[in-house]
Amino acid sequence: MEKNIKQQTSRTPVQELTKMGVIAALYIAITLAVAPVGFGPIQFRLSEMFNYLALFHKRYVIAVTIGVVIVNFFSPFGLIDVVVGGLSTFLVLVISRAATKRMKNLKAKMVVMAAIVVVSMFTIAGQIYFISEEPESFWFMYLTIAGGQLVSMTIGGVIIYIVNKKIDFSK
Repeated sequence: MEKNIKQQTSRTPVQELTKMGVIAALYIAITLAVAPVGFGPIQFRLSEMFNYLALFHKRYVIAVTIGVVIVNFFSPFGLIDVVVGGLSTFLVLVISRAATKRMKNLKAKMVVMAAIVVVSMFTIAGQIYFISEEPESFWFMYLTIAGGQLVSMTIGGVIIYIVNKKIDFSK
């Protein structure tokens, strides 16, 4: 009996790391699959759907952040995109978890999170505006990035909502 308890306990960190690794890898793979539009003033990252997983379990805050950090090494904006994108993602996921903590309705949680994520795109627009040689205004970049994020989060939200009916992401 004691041996059985030890085996279950020792497997838990491996299972957690595996789940985190799978999500980080999926984030990277999906972002790179649309790489031309995954970076820059006009962005579409379907991989942003994985942000919703942070609503189900805190491990996904780290998993998605790691995915963003790694994939941003491929960004044309270099290390600054790694730092700004990684910090922005981490903070948005933590804020979204806190803002929806007492909410019971999953759809409402997802709408709140999508709004937080879309509004937060000022960080990415600001980063690109300040380091880019693109002539677009900050507001143009903010609107295109936030718009792309809204589309990504809407499509991704539907996917995550449906998949969650088959796979319990909270476990």
